[in-house]
Amino acid sequence: MLASEFKTKVLPLSSKLMRFASQLLHDEEQARDIIQDVFLKLWQKKDQLAQVDNVEAFAMRMTRNRCLDLFKAKKPILAEDDFLKQKALESKDLQNEIELSESACLVRKLISDLPDIQRTVMHLRDIEQYEYEEIAQMTDLTVNAIRVNLSRARKKVRDELIKQNYGN
Repeated sequence: MLASEFKTKVLPLSSKLMRFASQLLHDEEQARDIIQDVFLKLWQKKDQLAQVDNVEAFAMRMTRNRCLDLFKAKKPILAEDDFLKQKALESKDLQNEIELSESACLVRKLISDLPDIQRTVMHLRDIEQYEYEEIAQMTDLTVNAIRVNLSRARKKVRDELIKQNYGN
């Protein structure tokens, strides 16, 4: 793969990879470091990328694996509440204030409490809008397992949201 081809096929993935890593890590600085490492590895493997069927799925899997490596190393990450407080202080515009509203915070908290695989599948499908087959390539799960995990994740979030809003 030539440098020009790398720029047009791989570099445009940076925003998706960044959102994905940020969602997993809850720390934008660590997410930026992860994405930089992923792009460096992709550049080093640029000659082998021609054999990869779906470069985007390959990059997402590399990002996921690198984030999991970080968890295994037990590096400290910001708690969800600290992350949201930091974001609220940094953001001034109306869009971010709406996004960080009480309901959005509750939903994010509920999603963050999901088991890892359910949280990952929910993010890839509902936020990043990937197809089931693409998620299967990224996670090594079957399409049926993805559907089951997504259904369970959505049900847990929905049930807990109803319980929080009407159970009090």
